[in-house]
Amino acid sequence: MSLTSEVFLINVTGRDRPGLAAKLTGVLAQSEVMILDIGQAVIHEHISLGLLVAIPHSHLASAVLKDLLYVAHELEVQVRYSVVSQEQYEHWVGEQGKERRIITVMGRQLSAAQISAVAALCAEYGLNIDVITRLSGRRSLVNPAIHPKAAVQLTVSGKVDEQVLRRRLIQISQEMGIDVSSHVDDIYRRNRRLVVFDMDSTLVQVEVIDELAKLAGAGEEVAAITAAAMRGELDFKESLRRRVAQLAGLDERVLAEVAATLPLMEGAQGVTSTLKRLGYKIGIISGGFDYFGHHLQRKLGFDYVFANRLEIIDGKLTGRVLGEIVDGPRKAEFLRQIAAQENLTLEQTIAVGDGANDIPMLSIAGMGVAFHAKPLVREQAERSITSLGLDGLLFLIGVREREFHGNGE
Repeated sequence: MSLTSEVFLINVTGRDRPGLAAKLTGVLAQSEVMILDIGQAVIHEHISLGLLVAIPHSHLASAVLKDLLYVAHELEVQVRYSVVSQEQYEHWVGEQGKERRIITVMGRQLSAAQISAVAALCAEYGLNIDVITRLSGRRSLVNPAIHPKAAVQLTVSGKVDEQVLRRRLIQISQEMGIDVSSHVDDIYRRNRRLVVFDMDSTLVQVEVIDELAKLAGAGEEVAAITAAAMRGELDFKESLRRRVAQLAGLDERVLAEVAATLPLMEGAQGVTSTLKRLGYKIGIISGGFDYFGHHLQRKLGFDYVFANRLEIIDGKLTGRVLGEIVDGPRKAEFLRQIAAQENLTLEQTIAVGDGANDIPMLSIAGMGVAFHAKPLVREQAERSITSLGLDGLLFLIGVREREFHGNGE
């Protein structure tokens, strides 16, 4: 940029139409104007276009801007411009590299009050909202069930204490009935390649061992132990041994009957098929049973399954588990193992789970997501989903709803 150039910030607003940007930039091209920055948003056919330009030879500026205003009048759009000093522009250049962060806001629907609460928090901590992007499809007011979810992504800049911000976002989530998550916008956000899921109460809507226990006549006792274990009140290994012991004598054919009727979690099919289409490796790491994990693998296309194996002798469950029990630390080991096999760093992994035994793998993953989780898990995980189905994960990684497998906007 020549020292004789003059810098202008140009804002264009009005009704959008094909060719608008071409005609406006065509005017600038005639005088060899340099584009220093450009950004555009279109909301329901209404455009907001911003151009930061350097006009060579400051004496040409008035003629260039006059021509621009004339073309804008023909196009029936409004143009406003202001002079930017060299000092101000260089200050903006110096601001490059400032920490940027992604805040994702999700819910069945989003109100002005909910967005305002998040925006006010950003203002309180001096975070500037640079970009707001709608990730979800447009919601019909006539048939709201067509797109029963809403998600927007805020790109913000500025420094803030991560732990303090996370606590405040959790508070907003609980008070406003939405999911709000934040993470640094770094290279890993766009380079994660592996997603692993817990199975029970994550990929499927039930705890499988509770379903088996009902058929063994010990449903209430086992369900109580399961709930306590998931809250982190009991040692997982010991709780599993106690629960599996109640299944002794159950016929092996019951496993197939339960597997055939397992209710998938809302969004499970959509999230797995979309991740596979995008080239992710996906896996199940579960404290449940591999019989059901392999059933889901055949149904949803998982690449890996790690879970506990029930001992079966003469067609009957013995009430014991074969091999080392898959507890929390073991889940984290399996995540490391898969990442190493795929030549990935842990920063390139995502883990999703709901129970206390998921905390170790959520903690070491590049993105740990608590899904419809117990309070202890939500407090420790960096991100959580409570108001949407499992496909809400796609919003957290920046996928638009129109890109979901089988979806359109």
